[in-house]
Amino acid sequence: MSAPRNPPGPPPESEAAASAARPRVRGALALVGLLLIASNLRAGITSVGPVVGLIRADQHLSAVAASVIVSTPLVAFALVSPIAPAVAARLGLERALGLALAILACGIVLRSTPPQLLLWVGTALLGVAIALLNVLLSALVKRDYPDRIAPITGLYASVQSAMAALASGLAVPLAGEHPSGWRLALGVWAGLALIALAVFAPRLRARPHPPTVLAHAAAGPAEARADAGAPVPASASAAGSHRARTRARAMWTSPLAWQVTLFMGLQSLAFYVLIAWLSSMEQSAGITAARAGFHLLLFNLCALVGNLLCSSLTHRTSDQRLIAAGCSLVLIGAYVGLILAPQAGVVWACASGFAGGATIVLALSLFGLRTRDHAAAAALSGMAQAVGYAIAAVGPILIGALHDAAGGSWTPGLLVLIGAGALQLLFGVLASRPRMVQ
Repeated sequence: MSAPRNPPGPPPESEAAASAARPRVRGALALVGLLLIASNLRAGITSVGPVVGLIRADQHLSAVAASVIVSTPLVAFALVSPIAPAVAARLGLERALGLALAILACGIVLRSTPPQLLLWVGTALLGVAIALLNVLLSALVKRDYPDRIAPITGLYASVQSAMAALASGLAVPLAGEHPSGWRLALGVWAGLALIALAVFAPRLRARPHPPTVLAHAAAGPAEARADAGAPVPASASAAGSHRARTRARAMWTSPLAWQVTLFMGLQSLAFYVLIAWLSSMEQSAGITAARAGFHLLLFNLCALVGNLLCSSLTHRTSDQRLIAAGCSLVLIGAYVGLILAPQAGVVWACASGFAGGATIVLALSLFGLRTRDHAAAAALSGMAQAVGYAIAAVGPILIGALHDAAGGSWTPGLLVLIGAGALQLLFGVLASRPRMVQ
């Protein structure tokens, strides 16, 4: 009797196990890709502060010009965030994220490359890329993890904070003592963007003809067929884009959307003001530069703790008012401490870092928790981050100007921050009520 022409296949049990394992592997890789994207959201920004003196000396920049380098990404966030949903509606969510990662890598490389013009061009591109990633990552979480918004948001915010701390801590050692060593300290983070792009790349290939992803929920079942690989009629895709634009415009008339937006803006203002000026506040109280720098590292590490704690609490209830109020009060307490006992800077750095880490998770989670689908989440995220980062961009400049006007005293600026903290408490409580944007 002749041997069979084809060797026998694997037992049915093996085929079933392999089929069951593939979705788990794809899900794990998708989550890793999401977290790698998140790791790029702050590293390119927090690496600048520790070496800004080297940049000024090497490029012969004034203090004003150096402050513009720090604030340019925030301005880009404000300008680009509103159009991020439209970009994703045109390209598809995955492709828009992939494009943003490629722009980020290019921007980081250009920022570290002579001549000086590329310093400004690269910084602007970096801001554009991170603005897109900030908005679209919230939409991705809403779409792919609708029942785990807070835990996933907390996880990626924790990765974001950890990389922010690492980037700020490594900047000076990487730069060394060479006048142009700052180029390596900043340029090295292009590798992180390329790694994220490489891991995320299979998701780009999975949908060769993506529909207007952010319009799915608004446009109905015609576009939804594309998730299963079916073609989407051009008329349905156009209708989805129109509905997405209409929904984005409607956010600007929603009181709840404005409450989420102002909470996002005020907590962002607190973070970027402290990143810019906390070390200077401590040094003016007699704390050495080395200790103040270490306290800034602790600030970021405590933000990581706040990320994790908030993410574990937020998903357990539909009402997050206690979290918003408690963290805002801790932040206000840290401001008061910097006025009354600035020598205890390490305490206030840790407290404000923890509060800031918790409130950023809450703010990002609210984009999904206060909307009904990922299209609405993207629209709310775009609005909140546009206005929020405009507020944040003004904060460091305002506090620095008050410091100069007061003859070197930080008290007027801290009093303004206490007022901003009170407003953050108010809008945080309003935004955290269990309601949905209509």
